[in-house]
Amino acid sequence: MSPTSTARNARRAGQLDYVADNLLSRAALLVRLLVKQVRSSELSRTEAEVLGILLDGPRRITELAELTGLAQPTTTLLVKRLEESGWVQREGLAEDGRVVLVQITEAGRVPLEALRARSLAAMRTNLEELSDDQLGALSTATETLSAFIDVLQRRSER
Repeated sequence: MSPTSTARNARRAGQLDYVADNLLSRAALLVRLLVKQVRSSELSRTEAEVLGILLDGPRRITELAELTGLAQPTTTLLVKRLEESGWVQREGLAEDGRVVLVQITEAGRVPLEALRARSLAAMRTNLEELSDDQLGALSTATETLSAFIDVLQRRSER
């Protein structure tokens, strides 16, 4: 192995360690700070997360629990609360009565879209404070993060 390859491998190993050690905590902090700026009186962060997932289509409660990282009983209670608010509805599958799908209602889209609009406005305002170089780097990092998420989603579907 050439000295150049060794240096490249060492640099890559350092980058892997840095990203593995910092990405999740930085992303979580970003979400917490943004949520704090746009706190909703209507929706909790978890409720917004569930409604956001349901924008992609109906899901089983077990899927919602898996995607949110919540226990299934907690997810069931959350769905019940969202249903009582009129923001989701449950529907059984005709071919299997044991399976219940949860879907967002039009009424559920309203507070979610309002929260998303406030979040987008806050994010844009915050991003304005970055230099052009920082914004470009963050744009590239966002594209890379999207590609990484695609890899993880494909892996979880296996």
